[in-house]
Amino acid sequence: MDAIDREIINRLQGGFPLCERPYREVAGGLGLDEEALIRRIDRMLEDGRLSRFGPMYHAERLGGALSLCAMAVPEARFDEVVAQVNAFPEVAHNYARDHWLNMWFVLATETPERIGEVLKAIESATGLPVYDMPKQEEFYVGLRFEV
Repeated sequence: MDAIDREIINRLQGGFPLCERPYREVAGGLGLDEEALIRRIDRMLEDGRLSRFGPMYHAERLGGALSLCAMAVPEARFDEVVAQVNAFPEVAHNYARDHWLNMWFVLATETPERIGEVLKAIESATGLPVYDMPKQEEFYVGLRFEV
């Protein structure tokens, strides 16, 4: 990763402009042209330096729902269960944890009722119980990772 890629990541963590040509606006501030910025973002996505580049939506304000979920997955089945859980489009994040509940993921659904449906489907697909921990209160914590 070179200094320009670092600057792109650091700059874009703070938001993306809402205008007719947002890539051009960001690129100009970085001393790049629009196409160069897009190529660099694409390359960082392709090689895994970025796992995602896109907007974050507030599901509940759009009529949907979010829930934090956890599972106790036997180590020998972990990769298999990861693939099964990640096959559901509602799974937004999936992380391994050093805990008896060793798999944690977030469900994001279009309706609140869909959370329960997806949880049952994941349990059916994996044969393992899913612990559902819906949000009770929301806190905003600004988070940036300077690279």
